[in-house]
Amino acid sequence: MRYFVTIGEREREVALVERLGELRIEVDGAPFELDYQEIDRLGQVIVLHAGRSYAVSIEGDGREVNVTLAGHHYATTLEDERERAAKLAARAARGGGGTVAAVMPGVVIEVLVTEGQEVSEGQPMVILEAMKMQNEIRAAGAGVVRTLHVSAGQAVGAGDALVELEGATGAGDREPA
Repeated sequence: MRYFVTIGEREREVALVERLGELRIEVDGAPFELDYQEIDRLGQVIVLHAGRSYAVSIEGDGREVNVTLAGHHYATTLEDERERAAKLAARAARGGGGTVAAVMPGVVIEVLVTEGQEVSEGQPMVILEAMKMQNEIRAAGAGVVRTLHVSAGQAVGAGDALVELEGATGAGDREPA
């Protein structure tokens, strides 16, 4: 699973993959060696990195997280790749049209619109299965489906075009969703 972690003005992309019981971490595409042990269920953790150990306290609701490391407090926000995809799709549609693209690889489960069809804000257009989760790609604004780039059962990669919308302005700027 990929997460986008913001600390202050700085954003990092963190990938967590568990294989054979081992957690692999990448930060901005580079491997990050880290070991940890939970001390309690209240967010107290011991982190081992580069031969040093750190006491870390983690508190929050999953989106807004406060981390205390070696006496320094860091307010962070977390966003997973599904949340990011939904927000980018909404932004693209609000822009008056454009190409809605996949932000992660997946399989198109169902296409819910046809070319020439008018769509309203919030209307589901495509159901994309990614990472064993079905995600509805919705129109964030009213428009007309100009072009369908996918069909049911088709595998798509990150950045592949799904639907091209024409809004009131007729804009067709490509923006990832």
